[in-house]
Amino acid sequence: MQRVYNFSAGPSVLPLEVLEKAQSELLCYGDSGMSVMEMSHRSKAYGEIIESAEALLREVMNIPENYKVLFLQGGASLQFAMIPFNLSKSKKSDYVNTGNWSSVAIKEGKRFSDINIVASSEDKNYSYIPELDKSKFTPDADYFHYTMNNTIYGTRFREYPDAGDVPLVCDMSSSILSEVYDVSKYGIIYAGAQKNIGPAGVTVVIIREDLIGHAVPGTPVMLDYKTHAEKGSMHNTPPTYGIYLAKLMFEWIKSKGGVAEIQKINEAKANMLYDAIDESKVFTAHVQNKKDRSLMNVPFFSKSEEIDKNFIKICTANGLVTLSGYKTVGGMRASLYNGMPIEGVKLLVEQIKKFDKENQ
Repeated sequence: MQRVYNFSAGPSVLPLEVLEKAQSELLCYGDSGMSVMEMSHRSKAYGEIIESAEALLREVMNIPENYKVLFLQGGASLQFAMIPFNLSKSKKSDYVNTGNWSSVAIKEGKRFSDINIVASSEDKNYSYIPELDKSKFTPDADYFHYTMNNTIYGTRFREYPDAGDVPLVCDMSSSILSEVYDVSKYGIIYAGAQKNIGPAGVTVVIIREDLIGHAVPGTPVMLDYKTHAEKGSMHNTPPTYGIYLAKLMFEWIKSKGGVAEIQKINEAKANMLYDAIDESKVFTAHVQNKKDRSLMNVPFFSKSEEIDKNFIKICTANGLVTLSGYKTVGGMRASLYNGMPIEGVKLLVEQIKKFDKENQ
């Protein structure tokens, strides 16, 4: 069967080279005589895999030495609780509400802390990044939380919030490794793997060491960052095969010239698609302010649901799949993660232009 161009928001497309490498090692990894899926996480062979994965991620993201890299489970959704469990000294925290996942994080955070929502774009269906007024920040907050890229609504932060001495905590699930970030500006970065890192099942947490060891009394052992930091992410059995695939992804990023080069490719893909949508007489981008537009997720729609469905049907027939938009936005959503080749975006642009001519 011929592979399609998968524009899913997650789990998402992986580079063909990564999949082929995994395929070649599926039955036997190195000289181990077994698949990584069968391998004990306590074995020397697997120890080398997880250590290599961490080293590669540190290299491609330029992670400072005073940060721990953890490979956890539970997705970003579990981090919504782990963060307040570990950082809530005064039980005061600041959040920015820019979409579905930030609102879920806020809802979970309210179970453990007094939440101050410093800014929100809910008034316009999360179609923009709100201005941050520092006078509304909590000076002695335990942390300041925001979502870098909003998968459903297609917005992204272009500047780092200045929270002063308050630790900056960021959900980078749909943007990690897509562009260069200064890790040193953050207290915690966390990301579900299933968009730019690998398959679902792995959660990467990058945490500054001084923030470890302060969990509130009664925190479950598995929700304490100290548990995982002290055991090298192997307090219990980690998602071994997912971490192995993440290692292959980090190798692939390095082979392409690192995150800076990946960013250039992502910008080219996004610009190409946005230009086609902006020039279209049929389609409109959900995010109109160009400086707020995501590199990773591009929601767009026509004036009617019938037209949208017809366009999706045509795209599917041409090997462009999982383009349906999320229910709160509708229309289409094209996710342009690192694994999406530029050829897929070019073909989507061709379909937009062709459809535009036929339906003006």
